[in-house]
Amino acid sequence: MFPGIHIPEEGLAPFSDGEPWAVVVPGNPAPIAVGTTMMSSTEALKAGLRGKALRISHYYRDTLWESSENCYVPNAGFFEDVVVADPALLSSLQTSDSREDDSSVGQGNVENENMTDVNDFDEISPVLESDLTKDSVVATEASEQITTAMTDLQMEKDSGLESNVDSQPLLSVEEVDSLMDKCLLQSLHGTVKDKDLPIPGSTLWSGYVLPCRPSGVTLDIKKSSYKKLSKWLQSKSTTGLISVKEDKHKKEVMLVSINRNHLDYTSFKPEKKKVEKNDQSTKSVTSEVQLHKLLEVAELYKPSVHVNPIFSAVGADTGKLYSAPEASQIVFAYVENGKLVKEVDKSKVILDSTLCDALFKGAIKKGLMYPTEIHKKDLGQTFINRMQAHYRVTRGTDSVVRKGSLKPIQIMTERRQGNKKVTKLSGLESYLLDPEALASELQKKFACSTTVAELPGKKGLEVLVQGGVIDDLARHLVDQYGISKRYIEILDKTKK
Repeated sequence: MFPGIHIPEEGLAPFSDGEPWAVVVPGNPAPIAVGTTMMSSTEALKAGLRGKALRISHYYRDTLWESSENCYVPNAGFFEDVVVADPALLSSLQTSDSREDDSSVGQGNVENENMTDVNDFDEISPVLESDLTKDSVVATEASEQITTAMTDLQMEKDSGLESNVDSQPLLSVEEVDSLMDKCLLQSLHGTVKDKDLPIPGSTLWSGYVLPCRPSGVTLDIKKSSYKKLSKWLQSKSTTGLISVKEDKHKKEVMLVSINRNHLDYTSFKPEKKKVEKNDQSTKSVTSEVQLHKLLEVAELYKPSVHVNPIFSAVGADTGKLYSAPEASQIVFAYVENGKLVKEVDKSKVILDSTLCDALFKGAIKKGLMYPTEIHKKDLGQTFINRMQAHYRVTRGTDSVVRKGSLKPIQIMTERRQGNKKVTKLSGLESYLLDPEALASELQKKFACSTTVAELPGKKGLEVLVQGGVIDDLARHLVDQYGISKRYIEILDKTKK
């Protein structure tokens, strides 16, 4: 957010929308996050330097970072839960600061200023460094106005930040359990609304429970008696305080409902003070929601018995999946190794016995002659058609690979008794969409009744939406879940 950006005295150079920037902790030059600007400097000035400055793409210790086998830590200032000033840089600064007493007023406590939880961006003012424009000269009137305005908006607390990480008390297992329960009840009373349900367990923890913890206290579920978030939520479900279920696609426990008549809920007195919200947690929740809406569909191919000899001849693995360009490269590599390109016509490929069997064995009717050559433009597609089709669907951090071709989502409207219309959705599971969660969402969006039923004679579920909302449903799937129109089949049986 623009109000949380620390601006150096020389100001920031002009920038445009979509530029890559880095976020660093003061006193430590290594980035803790990277992202892209969400507006240009001109637009930022018109908006009064309010609103979102960066769209965070990757941050220290996120899922992408932890998925690496050998995670690289930039310097000694990066800890598991805290990023502080680089000790090597800090020592050099302290040496120079001892020579200039007047300039040490705002720098003498650099370590305390920067010893801040990586996930608590409300308590720090990050410094942004542009890889593209940090060496450019601020020479325009617009850049001078931006510098002046952003400096005026710089929060006064930048110069007085204090971290209490060193003074944080060590909590016992029982105290961690008690604090987790207290934060859960505080969030259920304050920020968790029934209209937001169902909520994934990870979102509940990062976006609602953690912001309710006392200031300066790190809450780590691994230090509790439960060790895992799912076990903790299931234990709360056993007591009747909440109701949870496991998402069969994401393999994650989700909060489904809250028993607000439960004794633990009614007897708890929530704190009236304003709960400090965690900017980074909010960003994480937003990023997770946006990430969950991103859909990627990849068509893949597995070598079959027909083409296995070609893969073996070039030393390629016959057990893995290949994209269409990768499969084409395999067969063209075989052609190149065997020097099968026709000399008199470079656009033709001579078929030796192995390549001919791979492309046409079993596909040519008996009595017909096998071809002796093939055009280059037809070679790749013919080769791919002889492989086993697969597809991979990725939504956020979830990914699944299935055999066969991807069938589209079918949206069908038909009439029921009394000339009433009903719209049916089927095939959602192939796109990693939960029919029950989507039904609840559509009920609120279109203000109509929805039900989930098993597909007659087929495996899977279908969502029934009251009314003829076929176009609105298709638009919702495209806009909110990134499903391409090519994967949506519309059938309106109400039209004559």
